[in-house]
Amino acid sequence: MSQAAARTRPRRPAAAPLRTDPLDPTVPTPRAARRRPAAGPRQLHPGAWWLWALGLGAAATRSTNPLVLLLLAAVAGYVVAARRGDAPWSRSYGAFLRLGLLALGIRLLFAVLLGSPVPGTHVLLTLPEVPLPAWAQGVRIGGRVTAEGLLAALYDGLRLATLLVCVGAANALASPARLLRTLPGALYEAGVAVVVAMTFAPNLVADVQRLRAARRLRGRTDRGVAAVLSVGLPVLEGALERSVALAAAMDTRGFGRTAAVPRRIAVLTAGLTLAGLLGVCLAAYGLLTAGGAGWAAPVLVIGLAAAFAGLLLGGRRSVRTRYRPDPWALPEWLTAGSGVVVAAATAWLAALDPLAFAPTVVPPTAPVLPVAAAAAVLVGLLPAFVTPVPPDTTGGTGSTAGSTTETTATTATTATRATRATEAVGTAKTPSGPGRTP
Repeated sequence: MSQAAARTRPRRPAAAPLRTDPLDPTVPTPRAARRRPAAGPRQLHPGAWWLWALGLGAAATRSTNPLVLLLLAAVAGYVVAARRGDAPWSRSYGAFLRLGLLALGIRLLFAVLLGSPVPGTHVLLTLPEVPLPAWAQGVRIGGRVTAEGLLAALYDGLRLATLLVCVGAANALASPARLLRTLPGALYEAGVAVVVAMTFAPNLVADVQRLRAARRLRGRTDRGVAAVLSVGLPVLEGALERSVALAAAMDTRGFGRTAAVPRRIAVLTAGLTLAGLLGVCLAAYGLLTAGGAGWAAPVLVIGLAAAFAGLLLGGRRSVRTRYRPDPWALPEWLTAGSGVVVAAATAWLAALDPLAFAPTVVPPTAPVLPVAAAAAVLVGLLPAFVTPVPPDTTGGTGSTAGSTTETTATTATTATRATRATEAVGTAKTPSGPGRTP
């Protein structure tokens, strides 16, 4: 009778395995501590940094006012100076600044040599004009250089330089590897290619700086054609070595392995993704035209929903796992929200007062910085004060209590593990036998 009652009695569910601290497996991790982000220095979610930078870039596209553009670049530079880490990819901001200045110079050079479509009456100089055949009508080389044309080229080039500064800020603040972990499974393979391409420039800049410093330490010059040639070969060799190491690491971790998905799910995924992308493109065309304002918004919503469903279904093919996903807490919301506020406020103010955000060049007028525009752009400084300080990976003592606590905890854990390992080795080497203490 007791055996029958035992068979009919419902079994209690097995208790979930208790998670432990990766540094010390004997110390269990509380459930609340796994849900909330760790206190002290930590890396901000890379998606928040990119949303903030894209918001600043979107604001830059709505204006040709040099004062607004310079203020946007100053905001981006201040946040980078306040929250940039010490990783190799964090040192790429200077390269983007130089790239922006190069783009500005090339834009001005083209305006001088090839002319400008902006008509002008204030002639600065006249260059010898090269005669061109009849089929090249509308294109000229040389000729008159006007102040209005140079001013229009300066405004356009400064806007492009500001966009490059915003992208450089995102590259210097957000880790590309951590950004890859946040992508959906359907975009993982494409995301790997994009991240590898994004990390090429920072690594290249770091290699060039390291090799130039090595030449200076050896008493050699780091300028001239010979120095460039002597630095270029080691940089190319380092890039090839990183490529081979990356390929080996990807092959070891099973990159490209996919799960078995039914054919109907694969066809449905491809159909939804393709229809969603076509809907988004059609809606974008409708929003840019005058007569598509009525139907473009619903088509955009439907296209985004279809593309999201396709990506969600396509994620079933991915068999990768995530270890310690990046948290999205209040600092991430404030950072992303500040970028969205800057973009939305700038677009709204530009629609209310177009002349303040796009000063005229015919006739030339002095640009004025609107107070409302300055206040909207200064909202982008919020991440410099509300985001956590990035952790120090150089082995320094740190300047915050959080870093000191983490260092103390890590040292204590390491000492505990070393003590246990020593005791285990001593116990294993102690012989046991008659007359000896085990």
